[in-house]
Amino acid sequence: MKRMQRMRPARRPRHTRCMAVAGALGSLAGSLLACAAWAGPAREQGVAQLDISAEPRGVTLQLEMPLQAALGFEHPPRNDDERQQAESAVTRLRTPGALFRIDPAAHCTPGRVDLQSAALGLGAAAGNEAGVLRASYEFDCKNGYGAGFVHIGLFEFFPRLQRVDVQTTTRRGQLQAHLKRPVTRVPLAR
Repeated sequence: MKRMQRMRPARRPRHTRCMAVAGALGSLAGSLLACAAWAGPAREQGVAQLDISAEPRGVTLQLEMPLQAALGFEHPPRNDDERQQAESAVTRLRTPGALFRIDPAAHCTPGRVDLQSAALGLGAAAGNEAGVLRASYEFDCKNGYGAGFVHIGLFEFFPRLQRVDVQTTTRRGQLQAHLKRPVTRVPLAR
């Protein structure tokens, strides 16, 4: 009787194994990139985003700023000193005429202010990130298109703020600017 030999499975060539490993790693990397995209862009500390829109009868400003830049912390106030800092910052943020000075040629007056922050319990902040403050400012103007610039006073009130990334939209088009001290003026007309 003949002895049966065990059959071994055929070995894959080395390059086939490498391709399988590379495919698995590529799939993992794709998953990680998809998770990062879903999470949104990383927020830079000390950097605020400001969108300015000029219309015939008004100028609207949308501000998003890390609480760290406004307060020095990103959590709900825990003691009297932090509560006082938060109250002071909210008071400043509720005075749009001091934060933003629009070109007098537009004849603007401060209008509605809306503040949102989950950490500070402001506005409808249920879906808001805990460490972010969002603010919306509306200015009523006789000639919103007449505004040639906006003076940004955020650096005066928030010393931890390092940069303001600005995007403007007017009838003449869009403009992006990155403000750092001592520059505080954003042109609205090109």
